[in-house]
Amino acid sequence: MRTRHFSSSNPVPSSERKGPSYAKASEGRHQPVLLHEVLQALDVQPDDIVLDATVGGGGHARELVKGLGGNGLFIGFDKDADAIERTRIALTGCTAPAHLVLADFRHLESKLAVLGVSRITKALFDFGWSSYQLDSGRGFSFSASRQSDEPLLMTYSKVPHAAELTAATIVNTWSERSLADVIFGFGEEHYARRIAKAIVAHRSKKPFKTSSELAEVVRLATPPRYRRSRIHPATRTFQALRIAVNDELGALSEGLGAAWRMLAPGGRVAAISFHSIEDRLVKQTFASWEKSGEGRRISKKPIPPTSEEVAENPRARSAKLRVIEKLFHENSHTKDKQVRPLDLSGET
Repeated sequence: MRTRHFSSSNPVPSSERKGPSYAKASEGRHQPVLLHEVLQALDVQPDDIVLDATVGGGGHARELVKGLGGNGLFIGFDKDADAIERTRIALTGCTAPAHLVLADFRHLESKLAVLGVSRITKALFDFGWSSYQLDSGRGFSFSASRQSDEPLLMTYSKVPHAAELTAATIVNTWSERSLADVIFGFGEEHYARRIAKAIVAHRSKKPFKTSSELAEVVRLATPPRYRRSRIHPATRTFQALRIAVNDELGALSEGLGAAWRMLAPGGRVAAISFHSIEDRLVKQTFASWEKSGEGRRISKKPIPPTSEEVAENPRARSAKLRVIEKLFHENSHTKDKQVRPLDLSGET
């Protein structure tokens, strides 16, 4: 059996490989979304070069590596050092060569060049946040079931450097108009102006420091009927701040473009999104590649999770999977190869 090896262009310091994130890495708390559908869509073969742009909890990565059968190559990216280490643990015992890279997937071309990788054949982008990240204490969560005094960071960095943008910086310093624009534009929040006004009024008396403070101000700024909704009234505001802090839409666009440029003809890209803004961007990007003759969407409509998966993992309810295959060049002897239809009825 081939010796298992890992490498990373940004190794995770051993001092960071401790704590609850690693203790829970094997407990199965995080469930990869649309796993069955992703495996069918990408149809990983032993000689594939597979990119997982967001390894997260390592669930997709583990199954994708199995498809390589000890051959091919797996490359996993993540900005979160904890995610890299969780995936390192999840892949223990797998035999296919693998590289784990601590970096934003928007830089995948330069990072892969360092590894000597000039092309890929399969790519997965999962734009959701894992259970580990939501429970990381960085201000993503405001659930009453968890500790609610998390600092307002919403960054991948546990200790952001002085110049790094945080959610606290946004809510405590940005103008009311800018806040409203961000909350409406990135969160599609109908009460964005009311919420922005309430935020500015609160910070004039006391700066925001924790996620619970912000969640309560947002809750009180919305109408009573809105507060009784199944979804917490601060959900869209937190989503908007997280997108702004991490420039998620910019990274999404750059990352998909980079993966497409490196994708070999006949290769596939799968993207899982969790809200309409992400899904719209993925849809438009895939549609433009199809219109230009560069690719063919495997499914015109997004593939949702099954009712059984949603019952088992409620966080999957808003997930949408889109898949596109890159067409062969005109002068390729395999140009007439047909795209395999995506059959979601059978077993992987």
